[in-house]
Amino acid sequence: MLAIRCHSHGPPENLSLDDIETPTPGGQEVLVEIHAASLNFPDGLQIRGQYQFQPDMPFIPGSEAAGVVRAIGAEVEGFAPGDRVMAAQGIGAFAEFAAVPARSIRKIPDNMDFATAAAFPMVYTTSYYALKQRGGLQAGETLLVLGAGGGVGMAAVELGKIMGARVIAAAGSEEKLDFASRVGADELIDYSDGELKEKVKELTGGAGADVIYDPVGGDLFDQCCRCINWNGRLLVIGFTSGRIPAYKANLALLKGSSMVGVFLGRFRQTEPEAYEANFRELLELYREGKIKPLVTQRFPLADYVAAFNVFTERRALGKVVLKMRRE
Repeated sequence: MLAIRCHSHGPPENLSLDDIETPTPGGQEVLVEIHAASLNFPDGLQIRGQYQFQPDMPFIPGSEAAGVVRAIGAEVEGFAPGDRVMAAQGIGAFAEFAAVPARSIRKIPDNMDFATAAAFPMVYTTSYYALKQRGGLQAGETLLVLGAGGGVGMAAVELGKIMGARVIAAAGSEEKLDFASRVGADELIDYSDGELKEKVKELTGGAGADVIYDPVGGDLFDQCCRCINWNGRLLVIGFTSGRIPAYKANLALLKGSSMVGVFLGRFRQTEPEAYEANFRELLELYREGKIKPLVTQRFPLADYVAAFNVFTERRALGKVVLKMRRE
């Protein structure tokens, strides 16, 4: 089978497309023939050696995929060859086949194609956990979403609207803001001029946002600390800007606000029942037509460098997918 492999940390150009042996599933694993795999910002961090979890070399990157079950381990129940599934396995998705723990796969709804299924698990479970469990977002509150043109930002805008919030989408270009408006944002802010704080204050009558969803960090985080409402919650999702900011405790005191970390992997590990309940609710929202990831760019497996560089160059809109098979 063909697989993208990382033999040394560095940029996407360091990766190689190797022809290796197809894996055999272990007792609690399922062999999935992958049709589509989704790229995420952490994948780029991982190949550079900058992520919290770093596998041994060589490794196959890729955290989520969708395809068809071809074989099951002796201890697996509930799945059979031929099942259409999505997988959120954390690693190994950028290949033609993957042996995935059965606990990490779910059957795909009948009205979901492979590209959509590959783009679904991480962004929606991250954003739902952030807004529901960590942010406690309430109907009628104002939600500010930074990086609203990207995958997790897209999901946060959609879910925020479903939860009854007024959603302000913020991004660094008109193209990204146009995209955010397509998924339901009420207000739009272009922060490329460095005036995020002033614009949020203007849109909220000086009060600030009740919940702020920040996957960007850096200078924008600093401004968010100053445009948050009383009792506001600042959700730390990630640092796509490249700078991990420092939180000034005096601002929390003055604003009565909280900085709240959002780490999906730890939530999934330590609160599996709550994670599974979230996932079921999200799939039901999809079946009802209330949410749908927008896949804006699709690349064949051989064009993996170009696909990765969409993130390196901060050009991602919605979800970016590698295609292994025709659907």
